[in-house]
Amino acid sequence: MVCIMSFSGKVKDELSRQWSGARHCQIAEIAAIISMCGRISISLDDKYMVKIHTENVAVARKYFTLLKKTYSIDTEISIRRNANICTYSVIVTHHEDAIKILKASKLLDRYGDISENLSLSDNLIIQKECCKRAFIRGAFLATGSISDPEKFYHFEIVCSTLPKAEQLKNIISCFYIDAKIVERKKHFVVYVKEGAGIVDILNVMEAHNSLMDLENIRIVKEMRNSVNRKFNCEMANLNKTVSAAVRQIEDIKYISDTVGLSYLSKPLMEIAAVRLENPDSSLKELGELLSSPVGKSGVNHRLRKISEIADDLRNK
Repeated sequence: MVCIMSFSGKVKDELSRQWSGARHCQIAEIAAIISMCGRISISLDDKYMVKIHTENVAVARKYFTLLKKTYSIDTEISIRRNANICTYSVIVTHHEDAIKILKASKLLDRYGDISENLSLSDNLIIQKECCKRAFIRGAFLATGSISDPEKFYHFEIVCSTLPKAEQLKNIISCFYIDAKIVERKKHFVVYVKEGAGIVDILNVMEAHNSLMDLENIRIVKEMRNSVNRKFNCEMANLNKTVSAAVRQIEDIKYISDTVGLSYLSKPLMEIAAVRLENPDSSLKELGELLSSPVGKSGVNHRLRKISEIADDLRNK
């Protein structure tokens, strides 16, 4: 059985292979992942463990490698299968290593206590632009998703609390991207709806291959929409033209059946005869068929006069 990866999965797979050379960016990305999908366990003798749980193997691989590269520490990895879903857990079991990570990631406050809901205790680790990029990347890896752009445009990152969502929204807005927050099932979702905004945020996260894929899809969709709009416009104009021609012929036949076409002036009688003989012709083509050719506006004026005469006869 061939497994087809979603667009969101492809983005995460690309981001899992993207590396920041600077240690401070690696710490920012780790902080985001722990903040979004991490858990802290404290034993009876006050020993700390840091855990993250994810259903995406690329996220588990990235987090595991980040800890190895940044802190040179070993972690435990466990896999739990439930039906068709695998949950990957990456666990820092040693107390000293857990404290080192939490302090560096600013997830412990100045008193050494865990920040509420694993929020950053201050913004020190995301002062630089590169660290902001890394933090957004880590947050998306942890709890983010992107819809299939072939269907519609939607980017989101799910946060457990409103302060987390507001902090993330503010970080995203530093890159002039209009993100919004909505509450959904006791969570707070930071989202971007516009295609251009999603392109920008992919660029911020440095998912350049996914960005190009999305841009190609946008170009094709815009071309398709442009063709559809043009076709619909042409069909509307054609329907309008046909309806007008049908109405004109009905008026001419009504005059012919009641008082005869000789009731009309010579110019009106001539255009009436030409219209009856050429029911599918445009106004411009009708004007060219007259003994003394006239333009589109002249033909329209004469046919409108015939319509007024027919209406007068109906009223009488």
